[in-house]
Amino acid sequence: MQNYQVVKIGSNRGIPRVWLQGRQPEQAGFTPGSSFSVHVERDRKAVILRREEGGLRRVSRKEAGGKEVPVIDINSLETLSVFKGLEQVRIVTGQGVIYILPLASEARKVERIERLRQKLQRGEALKVGSLSHGGGVLDLALHRGFGAEGLQTHLAFANDIRPELLEHASSANPAWRPDTVALGAPMQELVFDAWAMSKLSEVDALFAGIPCTGASLSGRAKNGTSCAEAHPDVGHLVVAFLAIISKVNPALVVLENVVPYANTASMFIIRHQLRDLGYVVHETVLDGAEFNELEHRQRMCMVAVTEGISFDWSCLVKPERRERRLGEILESVADDAPCWSEMGYLKAKEERDAAAGKGFAMQIVGPESTKVGTIGTGYAKNRSTEPKVQHPSRPELLRLLTPREHAACKGIPAELVEGLSATTAHEVLGQSIVFSAFVAVGELLARTLKRWFSVAEVQENELAALLMAA
Repeated sequence: MQNYQVVKIGSNRGIPRVWLQGRQPEQAGFTPGSSFSVHVERDRKAVILRREEGGLRRVSRKEAGGKEVPVIDINSLETLSVFKGLEQVRIVTGQGVIYILPLASEARKVERIERLRQKLQRGEALKVGSLSHGGGVLDLALHRGFGAEGLQTHLAFANDIRPELLEHASSANPAWRPDTVALGAPMQELVFDAWAMSKLSEVDALFAGIPCTGASLSGRAKNGTSCAEAHPDVGHLVVAFLAIISKVNPALVVLENVVPYANTASMFIIRHQLRDLGYVVHETVLDGAEFNELEHRQRMCMVAVTEGISFDWSCLVKPERRERRLGEILESVADDAPCWSEMGYLKAKEERDAAAGKGFAMQIVGPESTKVGTIGTGYAKNRSTEPKVQHPSRPELLRLLTPREHAACKGIPAELVEGLSATTAHEVLGQSIVFSAFVAVGELLARTLKRWFSVAEVQENELAALLMAA
């Protein structure tokens, strides 16, 4: 490759035009007066100019800067019809040849749409990639949502910084398959490993939950950072996230994070870069209360679909609202079990905070509680503001929720954390989602794809009928 440029498709008297002048054609050997041929390859949507004696076209000349420069003017509706609907093309030159091609982003958009269409036509499972996988809670929720609507998904690869979580998920998570590739490495290390990335397969969907430590209000307060991107460990992961999207070229992307992430610089970069890659971005906030879960956790959810696929959050199906009680999911814990404690140090802290006007109060819950507050990643550390269950007969005693109870508050299948230590189980659950909300997202995406495929098939059949009639 000698030269690469993106140029606009012009117009002359209503006919599309591509104009090449100066160093670009000259460097490829297209000098003034030389002959060349024009080849149109409609299957790859390419126009190829080849420098050859006896070619039917000749390079024109023009005076510019006191010297004669070559000019190539492709002004033909028939030749440039392969670029119908496009505003720009890329010009790539080599010795004796000039390629006029769609933008790489356009070509990749067409490729992923066609790959998706063929998968749906053949009834094949859709290949999925997962980033910041953890225990795979998000992936299982979406997997079940797709399955409920008759579309199967195949987890092609899963990436997480903690290999031990991938090892556990490989046996505990039903979304995993024997051939799922585990990528136990920091995302930013993986994406700049050229060898590993060359082995990564393209997928139809990419699911991710970029770590929220830098964006959450508590994380920023703890780390003293002015913005999410200032976090030294996770603030820059938007770069790796977008690079992986570019590599695996999914037809759709699902991203979840804390609600404040929507206003970070990272999210603005994601929106605009995905737009330039040919996606349409849709965002909403999912609330656990609207899905009858005990934890009223709110989570930002972004769905990015390839242009041409119509997606509408108003079609998300939510259950009929009903009141639930914590007693529905509490396990039987002996009254004299060692997990009960007075937690005097937390009660003393609550008094100090109240005296200082800080407003940090303990959250004490029982069987009649209709909700619990957000249960975070560090729940096992027994932090003052997260839920504590009160003893049934000795109100001064408190305990933490068990991992199974924690999972039930979010609607997460307990099987995903069985076998893990309580600390690790709470970490996996605390950094996760309200399960039923994302099952509903999976169902909506499956319905969206089926509707899109149905319309595309009708249009293709109508076009075939017109061509036959002609």
